[in-house]
Amino acid sequence: MPGMWWVVGVVVLAAIFSAYLGWTAQRVERLHTRAQSAERALDAHLMRRAAAAAVVAEQAETVELYAAARLALDAEPGERESAENDLTRQLQAVTLDPADPAARTLIATSRRAVLARQVHTDLVRDALSARRRLFVRLLRLARHHPRPEYFDIVEPFLPEAPLIPAVPVPAAPAEDVLPAQAV
Repeated sequence: MPGMWWVVGVVVLAAIFSAYLGWTAQRVERLHTRAQSAERALDAHLMRRAAAAAVVAEQAETVELYAAARLALDAEPGERESAENDLTRQLQAVTLDPADPAARTLIATSRRAVLARQVHTDLVRDALSARRRLFVRLLRLARHHPRPEYFDIVEPFLPEAPLIPAVPVPAAPAEDVLPAQAV
């Protein structure tokens, strides 16, 4: 029965190889799904940032900032990176009052956009890396998914608003404190 061990070995290797291919296919699927979700999240955060910038521009009566915010809100997918870069440059040229709630909202949305861009970039990198694997290319495991693209924009970072001081808690009156027990 030496031929039977050879058949068992081939079956075991085939099972291991098919399990690896299944795992790889699931990973490719999962990475592309996550990259698409991150792209939608980044888009939503950039839209919120543009809307907050439009509010700040209306309050400050800054025509250039308002125009850049409207262009970012209305940009087509092919023009989006350029519009977001213009908005970022306009935002970096404006001095924001940290006491203004609209400015604080703009700063917070800008921070979220930075984080969303980092997550998106990481997931696109991972999905592209998975697409370059030999078996993924040979078996065309990523053919059902569009190739994820980086969103290349200037880092949408605004200066930090100063922290709001905490309300001090009044100290307890001296008579409420129990005396220390003598040992």
